[in-house]
Amino acid sequence: MIWTLDQTISTPAGKVAAGSAGDGPALVLAHGWPWSSYSWHRVIPELAKRFHVHWYDMPGYGQSEKRADQRTSLDVQGEVFAYMLGHWGLERPHVVAHDFGGATTLRAHLLHRVEYRRYVLLNVVAMRPWGSDFFDHVGRHVEAFTGLPPHIHAAVVRAYIQGALVSDIATEDFDALVAPWLTEDGHGSFYRQFAQADERYTAEVEPMFGDVRSPVHILWGEDDPWIPLERGRALSEKMPKAGFETIPGVGHLPQLEAPDRVLRKLINFLDG
Repeated sequence: MIWTLDQTISTPAGKVAAGSAGDGPALVLAHGWPWSSYSWHRVIPELAKRFHVHWYDMPGYGQSEKRADQRTSLDVQGEVFAYMLGHWGLERPHVVAHDFGGATTLRAHLLHRVEYRRYVLLNVVAMRPWGSDFFDHVGRHVEAFTGLPPHIHAAVVRAYIQGALVSDIATEDFDALVAPWLTEDGHGSFYRQFAQADERYTAEVEPMFGDVRSPVHILWGEDDPWIPLERGRALSEKMPKAGFETIPGVGHLPQLEAPDRVLRKLINFLDG
């Protein structure tokens, strides 16, 4: 497996675990919630044959630092993304973003003036409304959920992640997505992400979507049970210069549900 986290980087929001592979033009992968950079592991090997690929677990996620007093909301994640590009010395990388990695990278670009060479948005959180009834409920009752016994918490995490999928993924992939949330610090961090979710951080940049300064391509798993296809089409309307493609028979995690199809579409666009 090429994916690994062999770098530890101190950021304003805490220490993050990161990795890189390959040679060529810089490409940065931005994961979403409740995932980690592991979600990219099946597409990284082929991408690394063409690009110098960078990835990291966002603060509060995966193998990165998870503190009880840590702010990890979208405003912070946008600042950290800009910080990471500066740390790596990347002035104009390609960027591929998934889920709330979309809002994270849009904020970095539109508010913090980070430039991208080519930009892919994959089933992203970018427009209101977002979050399910369960998402809202947990955010209002975080203390009750952080007190769940470990076996009940594990069942909640597994059910929540399963709800994103419409196609089977490898058992080891599913278990690896779940694992970071089952540690003692992961248990608390999982529910803090619900509590810190705030639509104002997408509302702030929605009027600016037409101002994206790089070529953009929007990819959407057609059967996404979390962020419906209509939301992807609405996003493309706010970015009139963006390309838009769908991936039939795929849910919210195209890079694990259909990695070969996602790779073809990524490479076609990123290679120009």
